[in-house]
Amino acid sequence: MSQQTTTVVGALRMPPSTSPVSGRVDAIDLARGLAVALMILSHGVKGLLEYEQFPEWGIVPIHLLTKFSSTLFILVFGIALGVAFLPHVRTPEWPRKRMKLLVSGLRVFVWYKVLTFVEMFHLGEPETIIDALLYQTFPSFVEILGFYAIALMWVPFFLSLWVRMPLWARLISPLVLILIAQWLAVNFGFWGIVPLQAILVEHEDLYTWGQLSRGPLILMGLLLGEAIRYGLPRFRFRLRLVGALAGASLVLFGLFFWLAWPDTYQTLVAVAKNAGKHPPDLTFMAFSLAGALLLLALSIAGGRRLALALYPITVIGSDALKAFVFHISVIFIGFRYLLGYWHSVDYSYALTLTICLILGTALWIKVTAWAEARL
Repeated sequence: MSQQTTTVVGALRMPPSTSPVSGRVDAIDLARGLAVALMILSHGVKGLLEYEQFPEWGIVPIHLLTKFSSTLFILVFGIALGVAFLPHVRTPEWPRKRMKLLVSGLRVFVWYKVLTFVEMFHLGEPETIIDALLYQTFPSFVEILGFYAIALMWVPFFLSLWVRMPLWARLISPLVLILIAQWLAVNFGFWGIVPLQAILVEHEDLYTWGQLSRGPLILMGLLLGEAIRYGLPRFRFRLRLVGALAGASLVLFGLFFWLAWPDTYQTLVAVAKNAGKHPPDLTFMAFSLAGALLLLALSIAGGRRLALALYPITVIGSDALKAFVFHISVIFIGFRYLLGYWHSVDYSYALTLTICLILGTALWIKVTAWAEARL
């Protein structure tokens, strides 16, 4: 066996690096901010109008681009775990860090239920709201928080397994989880409990993100988090990482357009209207993941300079939960209920309100952070 082969084999057997990172990573805040800002863009317009009220240019390209948001958000969740928490596993600090993640999951869960009511109270019947609170059905705008809350309950324990896995096992783990989720969705009945199926692998009649069907994105994020942590002090490695992410994005965009041919524009419209999002199909995920990887590559390449240039977006990424609570409250209490904008404004007005909401969300985070620091 050659020395090079021996080196590769040895690397594939290595556990993840546990070198810590001090301070926040601007690229991660920027990428998370882009994900949440695109989410606000989608929610702000769709929260006031039906698709039939969108002009063509509102569907493609504007609303189409928002399909990158949820995939990027879940990827960045995994990246943040890989950068900020993974190095502490199996150290004296880990019990405290693990408890911090669990408490965060509980806090997100409480906000998820509060915002479920906020989303539904204006137009929903009491019985429908109670069903949503009891997991019999799922709201569409705040459901990503439900996914996030449950993930924060199991991921801290999974990280203890992740640090023991060799590199080859970590590399194939997203594919293994995809296969498990697909097999369960097709072959397992979940004891006839449809909400349980939706929570784990998704269901076509319920709007939610499945823990197992979207879990591969968390695992991909963990791998990218390891790479980002390793590459922070290594400029050439960061360039290679950016190139790899951009290359993967181009391949996925190519796959999407190959799948969409010859009805490319109709497929773009369908994706913009969430066709294939729940449960995820190959066409939707190829487009969504391609865009997410491209935005992630841009965030890493731009680093601190781009984060400062897009400062309001970076601020949003620094406190995603506060951004989520604020924008959902403004849309459903302010715009819909108090101002009566539901179906009563045109697309341009709704889009202008939403852009102002994105900037207002960043301002809200800064003002409340300033106030909290002085209490």
